[in-house]
Amino acid sequence: MDASVVGLAGTAIGALGAVAGGWVSVLGQGRQQQRQLHADREHRREAARREAYGACIASTKLLSNAWWRFANLVTNEQSTPDQWRAAFAEAHEAWTQFSTSVASVAVAGPVAAAEAAEHLRVVMYDWEKAGIDWLAAALREGHGRLDEHSERFQEAWQAKRAPDRAFQEAARKALGTEAP
Repeated sequence: MDASVVGLAGTAIGALGAVAGGWVSVLGQGRQQQRQLHADREHRREAARREAYGACIASTKLLSNAWWRFANLVTNEQSTPDQWRAAFAEAHEAWTQFSTSVASVAVAGPVAAAEAAEHLRVVMYDWEKAGIDWLAAALREGHGRLDEHSERFQEAWQAKRAPDRAFQEAARKALGTEAP
């Protein structure tokens, strides 16, 4: 073999090595980019879930507080029908925020959290309906000290407590915050 053939062979081997090295580098970069994209997607999903779950929990508390203010007003002998209506309007606005937050949870997922939020929405609607019926009866009667409506309201409140806790548990599981 003369020197020119050896030189050409060396150049060819070097070129093949460079091409192979470049190919391995490109593959490695592609995998790293895929891992980074996956990590970014996971981070965005967790952030969206945290936001949706937090909004649902907060709006549940706001709605509960609004209904308790209504109950306190409607049973107060010094309150007026206009005050009852105003308290009801506040509760209805809180319902809108709550319902919107449940829809956000349905989008953010996962299915277990979405189902828990929907179950909470159903029992909160029962509480909402008890309040609506109480207001209508109070307006008819001219006072809100109506035992059957007060009892139904209390029962609906009790019925929402377990689904409220179940949603929070589903949210913790989805976020992986169950373990310390």
